[in-house]
Amino acid sequence: MESRGSVPARPLSYEGVWRFTAPALDVSVPQARHAVRDLLARQGVPVADDVVQGLLLIVSELVTNSVRHAALLSPEVAVEVAIGAHWVRVSVEDNHPYRPKALETDSAQTGGRGLLLVREITREAGGTCDVEHTVSGGKIIWAELPLLPRFQAGVAPL
Repeated sequence: MESRGSVPARPLSYEGVWRFTAPALDVSVPQARHAVRDLLARQGVPVADDVVQGLLLIVSELVTNSVRHAALLSPEVAVEVAIGAHWVRVSVEDNHPYRPKALETDSAQTGGRGLLLVREITREAGGTCDVEHTVSGGKIIWAELPLLPRFQAGVAPL
């Protein structure tokens, strides 16, 4: 809370928003994952290791989905990382209008559970995720996680 005449709080040194694009090719999946990991390290973000691992898996799943399902209409995917004082948000944007749905577990399927995995990782970390349409007709899929897991932030695990 800010009192009248006080100086607003400065953002922490690691806070900010970074965005990069990559071709919708398989090779972009590990590149995006490494870019996000390197950004977190370079900025000195005080994020728990298990949150980083979950975040990197989310990036892999979302970029993989764009490469596999949107490349025809979206030759590039955009990855954005936004970091706040207590959270980190990753989003992947492509130009395909299809809004994917998380499939339920089916042992007969060999794939198609990426969004289910993203949703579960996000839920377990105490974060949120969603899909939004862009003005240009594409979509942005994002996940926001707290920098510390719920049990370290004072919330008991499920």
